[in-house]
Amino acid sequence: MKTYTYKQPAAIESTETVTILNEAGEVSSTVQRVYSNALKKAFDKTMDYRYFVRFDVHDRNGQPLFTCKKVSRRGRVHFRGKDLVTGKDYMIAYDGWQIMIPDLVITDGEQQIKLNKEMEDWSVFTVNEQPIARWQATFCETHFDITLQIEDSSPIQQVAFFIAIGQAVLFVGA
Repeated sequence: MKTYTYKQPAAIESTETVTILNEAGEVSSTVQRVYSNALKKAFDKTMDYRYFVRFDVHDRNGQPLFTCKKVSRRGRVHFRGKDLVTGKDYMIAYDGWQIMIPDLVITDGEQQIKLNKEMEDWSVFTVNEQPIARWQATFCETHFDITLQIEDSSPIQQVAFFIAIGQAVLFVGA
């Protein structure tokens, strides 16, 4: 199992670049909330910083790896992820709006990953009901200590995939 950690500022509107460390304490990548322009950021303030949600992950050299953004259409919310290395697109949608905290389904059209969203515990990514990764945020007064663990058996080993989706969907959410 691979483990990654980072400290995310508590303010969801933060656009600070956050460094992600691997288990050896080395920088593996960075994540940042991004606004495409100042008008979107100003409008987002009126919406509690939850309308325009986009997170980009870069490698330690600044090369873009993955992006995930929120999409609102006709009252329905979903997220779109894009692997900027392979060009593969992902749709992240809520499964079961009727329940208090619905699961999410992540698909690229071929593979389906479920994400069980938990507020106080580990949010677990599964394929065929087998855990492949887990993400957890623990509040520490000025920031969140975030931990991501990826199973060796996971079909996706790219940390950027899980970080971008975790930030957009689990940290900020709908």
